[in-house]
Parts: sequence; structure tokens; C-alpha cells
Amino acid sequence: MTHLTYIIPAYALAVVMILAYAISARARMERARKRLAAIDPRARDSSARDTKGPHRG
Repeated sequence: MTHLTYIIPAYALAVVMILAYAISARARMERARKRLAAIDPRARDSSARDTKGPHRG
């Protein structure tokens, strides 16, 4: 008797759940970035400033 009929679907389900979580996390991050860009005052005048940090020179 083999347990492959249980093991293969269990691993497949684990992979599907991990992918679903990753896709969901990425979508939530994109929505959060858009919301932050809408309310962040620094995003409005970022073209006038150097966004890489303070200028040293």
C-alpha cells in the first residue's frame, strides 16, 4: 500500500496555498503603496528633490 495518493495532493495543496498567499500579499502591498502615494506630501514634490537621500558634496 502506498501513501502517494495522500502525499502528492498534500504537497500540491501546500504549493497552491503558498502561491495564493504570495499573490495576495503582493496585491495588498500594491494597494497600500497607492494609498500612501495619495496621502504622502513627499510624493507630490519628489520631482523637485533628490529621492536618494541627502546630497553630500
